[in-house]
Amino acid sequence: QLTMSLNSSSLLNEENSQETKRNTECLESLELQTPSSFQDHPLQQLQLASQEVLEKAKKSGRSKCPRCSSSRMFYCYTCFVPVETVPTKEIPTVKLPLKIDIIKHPNETDGKSTAVHAKLLAPDDVTVYKYPCIPEYEENRHEIALIFPGPSSVSVEDIPFYLQKYTKKAVCGSDDDCSREPFFKKAKTEPKEESKNLNDCISSNRSEGTGLRKIIFIDSTWNQTNKIITDERLQGLLQIELKTRKTCFWRHQKGKPDTYLSTIEAIYYFLVDYHQEVLKENYKGQYDNLLFFFSFMYTLIKNAKCCAGKQ
Repeated sequence: QLTMSLNSSSLLNEENSQETKRNTECLESLELQTPSSFQDHPLQQLQLASQEVLEKAKKSGRSKCPRCSSSRMFYCYTCFVPVETVPTKEIPTVKLPLKIDIIKHPNETDGKSTAVHAKLLAPDDVTVYKYPCIPEYEENRHEIALIFPGPSSVSVEDIPFYLQKYTKKAVCGSDDDCSREPFFKKAKTEPKEESKNLNDCISSNRSEGTGLRKIIFIDSTWNQTNKIITDERLQGLLQIELKTRKTCFWRHQKGKPDTYLSTIEAIYYFLVDYHQEVLKENYKGQYDNLLFFFSFMYTLIKNAKCCAGKQ
């Protein structure tokens, strides 16, 4: 999953060679439609900066990376910078409420990864690491969470409650029973007390910045995640799952649930949910531009498939 191609031919490499040629020719002559032109466009409500710069770059074709001089479309996925035909000043910048670490699998193809979008659009708050070179999270693990589905994962709305558990764990000590017993299990027999504790925790965390400082995402195909997710440096972290979102990714892996998101989708939807469920603030599109490139490519590919009769 978590991947993305950068030129028309590679974007459509799932098609056979004849269809790819037809799609490429179609793209060259097709005036790019705006997202709102698709009645079924799931990204059409986004509040995005003007994508005119990307439309112009698409028409002019591939350009050089200003750092490594490689030929790229829109941006260089190794240097994390826009190409010469896409001025940096015309690319939106997003400020995030948390720092984000992206751990990229060494076999993940650079040109297919959507992780680069986050680094391009939120450069001050996003760091990309190539596994196995990742930070040691031991000292600050009570301020860090890992976004990954699993039996021990919790929802975004439960973050304050579980942060309280992790704080309690630090106080009790690693060998104390309270450090092992999930906080919700203790409270299930006392729903009123659970509600009170959760509300108190949310109120406290709002005034203290929620206690959460960093979120970790894994950039890899789902079949490659096991090596990273089992790394000892990631064990014991609060694990969060985005269970209610469905992917729009054009390279979604067959056989996987549609709730398994691409990297940039996972980052975006987590932040939206975090903003509303944890910070308890109205969401007004603050992070929509994280999908600046993703939305453009979605539209580009949809147009190409329509032109090729592959609706």
